[in-house]
Amino acid sequence: MQKAILKKTALASLATFSLMGSAPLVAAELLNSSYDIARELFVALNPEFEKQWNEQHPDDKLTIKQSHAGSSKQALAILQGLKADVVTYNQVTDVQILHDKGKLIPENWQARLPNNSSPYYSTMAFLVRKGNPKGIKTWDDLAREDVKLIFPNPKTSGNGRYTYLAAWGAYAQENKGDEKKTREQMKQFLKNVEVFDTGGAWCHNFLY
Repeated sequence: MQKAILKKTALASLATFSLMGSAPLVAAELLNSSYDIARELFVALNPEFEKQWNEQHPDDKLTIKQSHAGSSKQALAILQGLKADVVTYNQVTDVQILHDKGKLIPENWQARLPNNSSPYYSTMAFLVRKGNPKGIKTWDDLAREDVKLIFPNPKTSGNGRYTYLAAWGAYAQENKGDEKKTREQMKQFLKNVEVFDTGGAWCHNFLY
């Protein structure tokens, strides 16, 4: 049975923020609350950052710890008491809620970079079985009746929402804005989903 995993590359993160009221950068330890599939990214980045920081600040050693889950779940955890020093999330709503519900970041947080831009970018990727036996190459292929899908749940995962929106955008473009046709394709696309995992990091486990 063919399963395709839809997930964003680990380079994707919509906003990186130091939370108001959290420990300053000179603290001995920082906790970064991040989304699920960014684990490998920060596993690679953190040691290099720590090394550079500690070389430049020999009297102020720094250790970075990580907390990972679906982006929306992580934001809720902070509002419920998770003592994160930094957040690296992948969608606007999960950052905005930290201001709206907790006043943990400035109201104008989106203006910190030119053009209200994000410090990261991303794309979508299809992960298929070895050799791609069903020849999956396009979004149309994901709506075929013989294809089964796994992707993060849009209710708990920013990557899940982006997957949904990317599929809708691809079908809408193909159908030249015909919403009825787009909805029909989305209906089949979602019908093919066998697993809505809470986050993107472990979706590949369901292939086995």
